[in-house]
Amino acid sequence: MRVSARVHYVGAMPGKKRSPRSAVVTGAARGIGREIAIELVRRGYAVVVTDIDGEAAVHTAEQIGADEGLAHDVTDEQSHRDVAARARTHAPLGIWINNAGVGFDGAVADQESGQIRELVEVNFLGVVWGTRAAVEAFRAQAADGVRGGEIGITASLSAHGPVPGLSVYAATKAAVLSLATSLSVELRKEKIRVHAICPDGVRTPMLHSMTNGGQGRALVASGKTYEPAEVARTFVAMFGTRRVYRTMPVWRGALVRLTGLAPGPLMRLEPVMRKIGERKLRKEA
Repeated sequence: MRVSARVHYVGAMPGKKRSPRSAVVTGAARGIGREIAIELVRRGYAVVVTDIDGEAAVHTAEQIGADEGLAHDVTDEQSHRDVAARARTHAPLGIWINNAGVGFDGAVADQESGQIRELVEVNFLGVVWGTRAAVEAFRAQAADGVRGGEIGITASLSAHGPVPGLSVYAATKAAVLSLATSLSVELRKEKIRVHAICPDGVRTPMLHSMTNGGQGRALVASGKTYEPAEVARTFVAMFGTRRVYRTMPVWRGALVRLTGLAPGPLMRLEPVMRKIGERKLRKEA
């Protein structure tokens, strides 16, 4: 359920020492986003935590020592500009991380229309709107002598190839990975760097919400499952470098890309991978 179509300025932390640059992390009340925000606080950024759940964003900000928590609907284009403006009241914007996402599973022919629309609007358009707002802020700051910035995108291993049972979700992640690689060239001359992280399964509420016995959940379980903090550390370590994207683990990314090149013959192994995942899920139950 959406909290608001706009941003609510709540939960600012008065008296916190200013940092040279600020950072925005969307969808950061929990999971990977929360851990990313923790890493950025440790690195001295003035962090703004945003989430569709405004109360949870405020609570997380208070827990981790971030500068502010905001309710933020990433499907609303203007709301990103409002968040960027708010972040710049703490310090010039240095990092914007598009992390907010939803993860409904199911075959595309069987999914609810509302779920499909939300996958596209949150996972893809939300990233586009956030990126545009960040670039606008970086350009405004450049006019004042503060050049450059970095944009992060939480993608997925599923961005690299076919994932039956997660077809629409995987398509949105493929779209944002493509966006990241293109943006890295478009924005190079402005000293704006773009990074994307493509992890295998991550122990988050999104993963646990997938359908028990579903094809998508079994395929995800067939690979390596990470803790959110591990993904966050790897992701944040990319900032300050020229690396555009990283897959976790590398070998699994190579395998998925290979199935994308020859899905007909190679996806015949899908039943085997699904059985491996189902066995792992039974052991964890």
